[in-house]
Amino acid sequence: MASQRPLLIGASARIYHPGAAGHPASGVWTKTLHYLEQGIAHWLLGGGAVPVMVPAVDAESIVQRSEIDLADYAEALDGLVLQGGNDVAPESYGETPLHPDWHGDRVRDRYERDLIQAFVDAGKPVFGICRGLQLLNVHFGGTLLQDIETQRLETARAAGVTVRHLMPGRYEHHHHAVEFVPGTRLASLFPGVACITTNSIHHQGIKDLAPDFIVEARCADDGLVEAIRWRGPGFVAGVQWHPEFHQPGHPHTVDDSALLQDFLAAASAARAAAAAGR
Repeated sequence: MASQRPLLIGASARIYHPGAAGHPASGVWTKTLHYLEQGIAHWLLGGGAVPVMVPAVDAESIVQRSEIDLADYAEALDGLVLQGGNDVAPESYGETPLHPDWHGDRVRDRYERDLIQAFVDAGKPVFGICRGLQLLNVHFGGTLLQDIETQRLETARAAGVTVRHLMPGRYEHHHHAVEFVPGTRLASLFPGVACITTNSIHHQGIKDLAPDFIVEARCADDGLVEAIRWRGPGFVAGVQWHPEFHQPGHPHTVDDSALLQDFLAAASAARAAAAAGR
């Protein structure tokens, strides 16, 4: 590492908006909540990094967007992780919702896209998890399947493919096989391994891949994109599964701690480059 000070890794905030189904209309649930999921915090801490949640602001915030500059976060922090969570709004990639439940979170989309650009401009690494992968694809010009079940799996099942990417009630305990694309950076992190088992907790996925991105992994059963990486300068990559939910020694899922170490190595290199440029 460039110094003995631990890496400071920003994490985009998950956002709870008042009135969400299943929550009481009283107390703290009447407030907009920005939060860091514990699994992400522990995942980063387990790699020796210090997680720092970056709060969102919008037109209704006490602090207005004009009063802050997300580039300040990008300068102060060594890398960015995009958490999972709410759907990406179809309007963010030029579509309208096909179902009211798939309207997504445009406030979070705008905030995270600004964060992505700030960190890319600063030469700092960005790693997307689940929704994070999807938003990276959208930010750089790609599109999404609003719902895999209705837009893709019906055709797949007609061809005899029965894999599911979301199993209600099982959350991270639902798994499927993922195949690496040979010759990619991701494949090099798992030498001698062609196929792994990961959790699968998503009903949306990549439809059109963003320009200047490559696919690094696909679902072994239906070919749906499971990992991507930018071909531009710097480190911008994402996976569709949740590595923070993979426990070492689990009898079924892969130990993908190499993903975290690769990301943190890029963060360390970015810190060293920034220090050398001062």
